[in-house]
Formats: sequence, C-alpha cells, structure tokens
Amino acid sequence: MIQNYPISKTIATLADLKQRFNLSPTDNDLFFQEWQQDLPQLTAQEQENLDQIQRRFLRHRERSPLPEGVINQLLIGPLLTLAGLYDEPFYVTTETTVEVEVEDKDEILRGRIDTLVIAQQLWVLLVESKSTIAFSVALPQLMTYMMANPNPERPVYGMIGSGDEFLFVKMLTEGVPQYDLSNLFYLLLPRRNQLYDVLRILKQIAKIMGANIGVMSDGN
Repeated sequence: MIQNYPISKTIATLADLKQRFNLSPTDNDLFFQEWQQDLPQLTAQEQENLDQIQRRFLRHRERSPLPEGVINQLLIGPLLTLAGLYDEPFYVTTETTVEVEVEDKDEILRGRIDTLVIAQQLWVLLVESKSTIAFSVALPQLMTYMMANPNPERPVYGMIGSGDEFLFVKMLTEGVPQYDLSNLFYLLLPRRNQLYDVLRILKQIAKIMGANIGVMSDGN
C-alpha cells in the first residue's frame, strides 16, 4: 500500500535523498559551469538597481531576521524581474504542489514549491525562500522538489535564498540522478554586493533555458 508523506517532515538530510532516490553529487567538473563561466555582463543601470536592492535589504535586515514574505518582496521578486524571468517565454507560479514517487519504498512525498519558473512545459527554476531553517535542511528539501521534474532528460535549476545567503543547484534526474552546487553568495558584505553574481547567474540560466525552448519549438 502506497503511503503519503510530507517532504518537509520526511527529507531532512542529503543522506535521506541518497537513500530514497540514489541521488549523489556529480564528479564531473563540467556538469555545472553555468554559475561561473561566460556569465553575462551587467549594465550600469542593472548594477545601480542591485545596489538599491541591497540597501533596502540591509536597512530592513538591521532590525531583525526577515520572514519569507519580506524576503520575496525585497529580493526574490526584484531579482526575477531583472533576470527577465517574468517575461516571454517564462511564467511564474507560486505554491505549486508536487508529488515525488519513491518506487521501491511505495511512498509518495508531497510538498509545495515556493516559486516555480516554467516555459511551455519545461521547468526552468525552482526558488525556495527560507528564513527559519538552515540551508542544510532547506537544500535537501529543494532537491526533493527538483526530483519531480517532468522532463528528466533536461536539467533543472534551483535557488535557495535566505536573504543573507543564496545558493544555486543544478540537477539531472534521468538515469542515475546527479547534482552539483554553486558557491554560497553572502549578502551582508558591506563593500561587495554579491547580488551582482546572483543576477548574472539568473540571467545565464534564463538565456540557456530560453535557447532550449527555441530548440524544442524548432523540433516541433
């Protein structure tokens, strides 16, 4: 008999992921180059916008840790806007319900993705905004959502944003699933706005996935 379990209470560690899905980090150095090679340059206007976003964030953050809703308003939404992920060919959905079947255990894991960017039927980017749990817990939960990718032959990207920190994930679920991570980007550095790096990676992902959509359309 198939049992249903919430992802948030079932997957707490990377070991949980490996046990259920045989998901492991890749040993291929070329697997996830998108976060560090051939990144697009930012315009002066984009840099000015990011400096303003950082100032707003730091002003609010000085008072107290920020709840997820405020993180979305101050950081996630503006970053997706600047990256063009609200525009054609992309669409944004929130609180998307996902189910992931664990076949050899007769389990179905259920959860909700904070923000999902799609293009046609292709998952582009999953975004999780976290303020109350550690990245060590948020990361395996995000990757469980990514395992529900309906196009396993194509890579899917994820981003965790706590306000203070950002991290990117790339996963390929076809065959033996594998993943890789970016560096951690820290926003509480007064003289180094790492939102520049975050936006460049988002723009790179948008460019790559937009090109994939074009290839799919040409194939049809």
